[in-house]
Amino acid sequence: MAQATLTIDLDAIRANWRALAHASGVAEAGAVIKANAYGLGFLPVGRQLLAEGVRKFFVAEAFEGAHARLAVGSRVDVFVFAGHMAGDTDVIRQHGLIPLLNSPEQVARHRSTLPGHPFGIQLDTGMNRLGMEEVEWCAVSAEVLAEKPRLIMSHLACADEPDHPMNAAQLATFRRMTDGTDVPRSLAATGGILLGPDYHFDVTRPGIGLYGGLPFADAAPVVRLSLPVIQTRDVALGESVGYGNTWTAPAPARIATLAAGYADGLIRAMTGSARVFAGNTPCPLVGRVSMDMMGVDVTHLPEPPEALDILCPAQGIDALAEAAGTIGYEILTSLGARYARDYIGGAA
Repeated sequence: MAQATLTIDLDAIRANWRALAHASGVAEAGAVIKANAYGLGFLPVGRQLLAEGVRKFFVAEAFEGAHARLAVGSRVDVFVFAGHMAGDTDVIRQHGLIPLLNSPEQVARHRSTLPGHPFGIQLDTGMNRLGMEEVEWCAVSAEVLAEKPRLIMSHLACADEPDHPMNAAQLATFRRMTDGTDVPRSLAATGGILLGPDYHFDVTRPGIGLYGGLPFADAAPVVRLSLPVIQTRDVALGESVGYGNTWTAPAPARIATLAAGYADGLIRAMTGSARVFAGNTPCPLVGRVSMDMMGVDVTHLPEPPEALDILCPAQGIDALAEAAGTIGYEILTSLGARYARDYIGGAA
């Protein structure tokens, strides 16, 4: 069958959460499940983390939160990073979401449309992406704190670079803006957890590390992506493979055509640099990655393969990302809908 198989190991996600929860010390470890649990599925991943004891989940925006709520049930917190946007009110109310309000305008919107509904606050400590800046926060903090927000958070810009001076600068700003508020605080996602206890506060937000990605170098691999071989052929010296004649055989070669391409999230930038694996044996991609297919040089294999792995223990998401000039986050969240998804372990 010409359908690639994406195998998702729920036991590995569980092990990664446990490790990051342990590294969080006395802080409560939540879980970031935005982008459909980083592309791996709200329902199976959310249920696995719920069974592990996670009680605080984080998503990007409200309509995503509605899907997450179906996975994790009604008795846990689902926080929304984008806050309370115009048009979100009914979704927030219906699904019991907790918006992390990012501006005085969002504070006003939330108070006028959902008075008494839980909320949190997001502060900008230097990333200049989301959250209230210090002047804005000072202007509204007294009245906001009187309404008892559920969480105050900010986000680190350079947590995957432990020695970057931005980390200490943001920590100092966060403390200055929040010390004495008597509200649970959160600053650390995966990278921040690894920076140590000074960054942990009350709640941590493990994200990419749950799914096997850097900067959590000790993460258990979570995904295997196996691509079926549609056809193999012998290519003579001087013949080319794929669109644009971008690869020409320097010697007689045996080429396998795999059933996946950029429509499946295996981006075109992998052309000429990425590899797939037969067990632990690497096989280079040749020719351009196209929409549904890619070519691989399998001349050195003893037998024509039935399938080859592009994500596996020999090549995780970050190694593949490096070959494509991107990051593991993009590889993981781009994995396409055509894959047969096989969940193993845990609550599968």
